[in-house]
Amino acid sequence: MNEKVKLFAHRGVSGEYPENTMAAFKAAVEMGADGIELDVQLTKDGQVVVIHDETINRTTNGIGYVKDFEWKQLRRYDAGSWFDPLFINERIPLLEEVLELVKDRNPHMLMNIELKNDLLEYPHLEEKVLEIVNKLEMKEQTIISSFNSESLVKVNQLDPTIETAFLFAGIPTDIMTRIKTLPIQALHCEASFAQSIIGRKIRDMGMPLRVFTINSLEEFTLLKKEKVPVIITDYPHIFLNNL
Repeated sequence: MNEKVKLFAHRGVSGEYPENTMAAFKAAVEMGADGIELDVQLTKDGQVVVIHDETINRTTNGIGYVKDFEWKQLRRYDAGSWFDPLFINERIPLLEEVLELVKDRNPHMLMNIELKNDLLEYPHLEEKVLEIVNKLEMKEQTIISSFNSESLVKVNQLDPTIETAFLFAGIPTDIMTRIKTLPIQALHCEASFAQSIIGRKIRDMGMPLRVFTINSLEEFTLLKKEKVPVIITDYPHIFLNNL
């Protein structure tokens, strides 16, 4: 019996709400998505915040690097009206706020926390994320992913029982070697990799492939045939009736 494809809301329901905001995450919970994918970085005073870019330029009315702001400063910026004036009161959330929301409204929802430390170094980001996850007793439903393989090794050293996933683009020629050396339980990849010969080989070895970012029914149908277990999408509702 085939298992149903799970849907992860990419930065929340980011196709219809400002990405990585409480509005986008609330929509994902209410819509019935199986999981949420989000991105975390550190403020100057060590707070774990949910935002994709290293700077606040694109998704707020401010300018500058996340790492150069204290949390009380960052909180003042508008993170919603760039998307639509309806969301003018949205702010950059703390990771803890998002996890509390999910725990309260859907305690079984999966959480894919991407560590955004592949371009900038955030000392102790791994420890801080794990501390928050454990504080809220959400380890069993949490996946830690990153493009930074060294960070995933560190997460595993800190807690070998939490799930980790290596995130990458394209079809790396060395991926088989990397799988053997990394303490990971899944790969987060693009559709091209999942549909490639090497992608199918890895899937047949038992390594789950979670595919980003799929926003069309055509792509979804092709990946469903490939028996991909998780689709990461900006528009979960498009696929809910096609599982």
